[in-house]
Amino acid sequence: MSVQPPPPPPSTAARDPVTPEACRGPVTPEPRASGPPSQAQPLLRQEATGEEEGEETGGQAAWGTGTAEQRRRGWGEADEGPGKAGGTEAEGSGSPEDGAGEGQGSWQPLVGGLLGRPPRCCPCAAPLPRSAAHCCHGGTKMAALAYTLGKREINHYFSVRSAKVLALVAALLLAACHLASRRYRGNDSCEYLLSSGRFLGEKVWQPHSCMMHKYKMSEAKNCLVDKHIAFIGDSRIRQLFYSFVKIINPQFKEEGNKHENIPFQDKTASVKVDFLWHPEVNGSMKQCIKVWTEDSGAKPHVIVAGAATWSIKIHNGSDEALSQYKMNITSIAPLLEKLAKTSDVYWVLQDPVYEDLLSENRKMITNEKIDAYNEAAVSILNSSTRNSKSNVKLFSVSKLIAQETIMESLDGLHLPESSRETSAMILMNVYCNKVLKPVDGSCCQPRPPLTLIQKLAACFFSLSMVGYLIFYVIHRNAHRKNKPCTDLESGEEKKNILNTPVSSLEILLQSFCKLGLIMAYFYMCDRANLFMKENKFYTHSSFFIPIIYILVLGVFYNENTKETKVLNREQTDEWKGWMQLVILIYHISGASTFLPVYMHIRVLVAAYLFQTGYGHFSYFWIKGDFGIHRVCQVLFRLNFLVVVLCIVMDRPYQFYYFVPLVTVWFMVIYVTLALWPQIIQKKANGNCLWHLGLLLKLAFLLLCICFLAYSQGAFEKIFSLWPLSKCFELNGNVYEWWFRWRLDRYVVFHGMLFAFIYLALQRRQILSEGKGEPLFSNKISNFLLFISVVSFLTYSIWASSCKNKAQCNELHPSVSVVQIVAFILIRNIPGYARSVYSSFFAWFGKISLELFICQYHIWLAADTRGILVLIPGNPTLNIIISTFIFVCVAHEISQITTDLAQVLIPKDNASLFRRLACTVAFFCGLLILSSIQDKSRL
Repeated sequence: MSVQPPPPPPSTAARDPVTPEACRGPVTPEPRASGPPSQAQPLLRQEATGEEEGEETGGQAAWGTGTAEQRRRGWGEADEGPGKAGGTEAEGSGSPEDGAGEGQGSWQPLVGGLLGRPPRCCPCAAPLPRSAAHCCHGGTKMAALAYTLGKREINHYFSVRSAKVLALVAALLLAACHLASRRYRGNDSCEYLLSSGRFLGEKVWQPHSCMMHKYKMSEAKNCLVDKHIAFIGDSRIRQLFYSFVKIINPQFKEEGNKHENIPFQDKTASVKVDFLWHPEVNGSMKQCIKVWTEDSGAKPHVIVAGAATWSIKIHNGSDEALSQYKMNITSIAPLLEKLAKTSDVYWVLQDPVYEDLLSENRKMITNEKIDAYNEAAVSILNSSTRNSKSNVKLFSVSKLIAQETIMESLDGLHLPESSRETSAMILMNVYCNKVLKPVDGSCCQPRPPLTLIQKLAACFFSLSMVGYLIFYVIHRNAHRKNKPCTDLESGEEKKNILNTPVSSLEILLQSFCKLGLIMAYFYMCDRANLFMKENKFYTHSSFFIPIIYILVLGVFYNENTKETKVLNREQTDEWKGWMQLVILIYHISGASTFLPVYMHIRVLVAAYLFQTGYGHFSYFWIKGDFGIHRVCQVLFRLNFLVVVLCIVMDRPYQFYYFVPLVTVWFMVIYVTLALWPQIIQKKANGNCLWHLGLLLKLAFLLLCICFLAYSQGAFEKIFSLWPLSKCFELNGNVYEWWFRWRLDRYVVFHGMLFAFIYLALQRRQILSEGKGEPLFSNKISNFLLFISVVSFLTYSIWASSCKNKAQCNELHPSVSVVQIVAFILIRNIPGYARSVYSSFFAWFGKISLELFICQYHIWLAADTRGILVLIPGNPTLNIIISTFIFVCVAHEISQITTDLAQVLIPKDNASLFRRLACTVAFFCGLLILSSIQDKSRL
């Protein structure tokens, strides 16, 4: 038999040109779709809830009711209504908020290469062996048969559901391993900071398992106000003293007699730092320390001590000198231990030397002798207290630093300046991280205490889990009672089928149960100090090699589009997908330090906002649907995950800046088009004057944008009003929000204007959007294509030549649209380019919102400042495992959002208004609790 492709959708159905977050409806189970593998048989099947809903649709990801083809292409009941006027079909949507919908589809692009492509000897490689036999012949027939059978095996053993189960198991095992490691090795990250680490590149030090903050002068003064720090020891301690003081005052000069005490005082912050010259561990050093134990007023808050090389040098490395050193440090140890009860005391172990560079009078200072003195110090100081751990902290990390950098020493004994600065910064982190609690300084920071809101959220998710378990047990018992029974007369089984619909309450409990488990993982990754974190370190290879890799994958997995219109659904999903992947690589590689890359990433963010303007304008223009249901769908889709994270992770709404940005711009688009007079395509087709009216509306919007952009005071007054201030303040002001909004202030307007021009040209049939046809005539197409390529390259050259970030940011809002429009024309003018898309990129594009938000806490770490480390010591494997879990979590959250939207946002206006009243009450309660928390923190 021959296999027919799926029937075409009804011609009367209007495409929804906009984001899928507003188009979801209840999912209708349907028979398995037939047709070629490229159309109806994804390589991996999608698991639906309770039953399979057609492999083509992606299970729970349907955008509305209707057939699988309609849901997959964005049709269904959600699309009924206005918008069919003139037969114009505009599609495409903007930002990562459009990430669901088809995002729940198969994993075919991710693993399709395991078996290769189906043979192309005939129009299709049918999914059934018999069809392959009719279609192909010889070796090609056997290849088609092997492809089909192999694909079935993968579909049977590996699906989206099995991938998520694997991710869950991996997360649980990793959590157990890290918990066991913490119990065995200790949970004090200060010990790791003081004793272990490695260099990232040449000069960036990475402590083991935690992140080190680079303190600025103002931060150091704020931390050390009214503090007294004392350095006591030899010339190496003096070097450390100078580097430490230069953090507080970079202009401090290294001058004066080197073999005497050196005082430093900053009167503005009342900080006092002294260096006391005691090159040997002897009676003189003991007397100095003894004075501090007897006089509490003179006792420093921080004491950094260490010496040994002078003893080796003066006594020519004799064994007697080592024995005397042991006796002296044994007598000093109890005094240091007494000081350590009220002050922070650090004993600096001796760094290795570079023996080839030592002068003749220092040749006796060998690394063998230094190791012997260090062993003596460690043994005595660690045994200075009985039955308890010593309070004197050993500063041994400088040895590791010196091993990598001592070759750069000028005399073989003293470390180069960069190494001394690293040791001084470690000291600053040890003391100040627990005081200032910097986000990117996780070393020596305790786990933050749970807030009242976090405790209530934990109780809510726990109750949801208990409730779902009760529902599950009841459902299972009911299922057992309705098992097939045997007919005693015929001996055959009779199925007693009970089609019990899933209740809304059960959907809610199941969704919140899964969400609770996911939020627990978020908390463990970025708040509980269970997993390790590392600082970012940028290299060109760490950014460009992954870019090339995903580009190859994206080009390899290409398929034909279902239609060839400009910015069709598959194309916009592809666009969002590759942009999101590039942004993820940009964040994890720390490429923001490289200005050309930063400027190009700014264009990608602007392109998301451009799609937001294009997609939402197209929807309202074609459909004229300004109902409250549409608004609630979009707002829920955009903000649900962020609101949950604000509660669970104790972060302000503005922290996830992109979501407030697209939310505000959606409301701007909605208000602009919904206000009287409401001008839609159907109305404008009857009278061209309505087009002029719409252009006047857009002109007024542009005028308002310009006013707010150049009137910071007015902008801040508007968004500083309560309760808006609760949403848009960050660190006590709205400057960050103003900066983010102003950076891409025109691009949403450009997207709306582009949509209007495109739909007008399409309405007048000026564009040729047939399969394989150029968009315009050959001459015009070639001319526009040439102009687009030149414009695209010109912008890239300008962005790559940027020298000042502030100046480039000023020009960015006006010129970013050049590269965006140039890309759209390059992608859509040639008919062959418009007819294909990358299924690999499109898959990620459908969950781009979840990917963008989830990366903050479960792929990156410390609120995007660092990198999450699940597998220490193997960066490549760590990235693979953490990325796999991260993508599975993002995909599951997208499904949860879809399920909850169907339950919480009914189409009935009366029910919807009741839900809105409950939502308002919820946020009022949240504001009250937030105010109570803020007062308790003061």
